[in-house]
Amino acid sequence: MKLLKELIREAEEKKIAIGHFNIGNLEQLKAIAHVGGRLHVPIIIGVSEGERAYLGVHHVVDFVKSYNKEHAVEGGFCLFLNADHTHSVEKIKEAVEAGFDAVLFDGGKYSLEENIQKTKEAVDVAKSMNPNVIVEGELGYIGSSSEILSGVPTGAAIRSEDLTKSEDALRFVKETGVDLLAPAVGNIHGMLARPSESGGGFENPRIDIQRIKEIREITGVPLVLHGGSGIVDEDFIAAINAGISIIHISTELRYIWRKKLEEALRENPLEIAPYKVMPEVIKAIEEVVEKRVKLFSKI
Repeated sequence: MKLLKELIREAEEKKIAIGHFNIGNLEQLKAIAHVGGRLHVPIIIGVSEGERAYLGVHHVVDFVKSYNKEHAVEGGFCLFLNADHTHSVEKIKEAVEAGFDAVLFDGGKYSLEENIQKTKEAVDVAKSMNPNVIVEGELGYIGSSSEILSGVPTGAAIRSEDLTKSEDALRFVKETGVDLLAPAVGNIHGMLARPSESGGGFENPRIDIQRIKEIREITGVPLVLHGGSGIVDEDFIAAINAGISIIHISTELRYIWRKKLEEALRENPLEIAPYKVMPEVIKAIEEVVEKRVKLFSKI
């Protein structure tokens, strides 16, 4: 099978993006894998520190390996595993040792100097353990929770003057040696709930497409868009064309998982067998993932 870095390069050439979907349980993994197999595309499975602690680092590696062993196809479906939002070198080591394909060291809350220092250490450690592992760095704070929000997270970079600057991005990439960069370009983690008087639903701030283009051109490395849940479709397409190669989706999956699980339990109040309740939940998650993958892959 091709390495993830090869597929990212191909995505750049085709002006498409690889979908990155976070999981917190087996049902979410099943749904994502079903869509990848059906659409014949590679997908990145993300697990943050909290998700890894819940699932078990080695267990999630084994789950992904089993799907690839049974269903992966050269040039088509394959799952890759990313240690999302990792905050210490110790946890980076743990993920690389377990066999993750990629790791993200999240220093977004630090100053530029401290972020460079800590991210470089993470890159050096990870590459010494596995030269092929992809290491991502984050520059700019966009919040930290995949949840339903009533307002923009405190301290998140939303104003133009607070977004990741292209000159800082260049310095960061040069001095750390990261393979991928996740900049703050108006995106936030979580989904902003619209007030009920304006119709309800969710809609996050618009993202700065020109800033994405500038950062991609000056740094020369593929860019990752975090906080994809709640972004409008036209911004996704524009962001991909401007230089985004991977897009993260998490909150949407958490939201639909809970919503459909509550519905399934209400409709089947006496059912106690999980495998009889979960199919409708998995189907709903698949619908979200399929919509996103088709959009990102332009199929």
